[in-house]
Amino acid sequence: MKEFKASSWSIDNKTTIYVLALFISIAGFFAYQKAPKEQFPEIVFPQIYVSAVYPGTAPTDMENLVTKPLEKQVKSISGVKKVKSSSFQDFATVLVEFNTDVNVALAKQKVKDAVDKAKSDLPTDLTQQPRVIELNISDMPIMYVNIS
Repeated sequence: MKEFKASSWSIDNKTTIYVLALFISIAGFFAYQKAPKEQFPEIVFPQIYVSAVYPGTAPTDMENLVTKPLEKQVKSISGVKKVKSSSFQDFATVLVEFNTDVNVALAKQKVKDAVDKAKSDLPTDLTQQPRVIELNISDMPIMYVNIS
């Protein structure tokens, strides 16, 4: 029977392998800490997300009562590249994409102002006001670790 010498040696010398694995892990941690910031640039997506909840509403009613008035006001903002919306049972979303030269904080404020203008066209019995959220990739985790 053939034998792979590296595997056999690793099995016979468990302690050496554990120490080697620990050493490689520590070296990797220090290399990560010393990595220059330029290798991890902050990525800014000029996108603003608007969500609205209206319980007990069918998707077609959600589109007519909530999504279209929000889209109408948001489309009038200068610098808007694309507006994409979805209407679901009890929930509507509007994704506003701006040109890359737009300041995201200023764009978010403009979208908030547009949503405030649209409130007069929205149903008065909304349980919550529409939320305006900036999509920031830096706030999202880069990895999820599940241990079982």
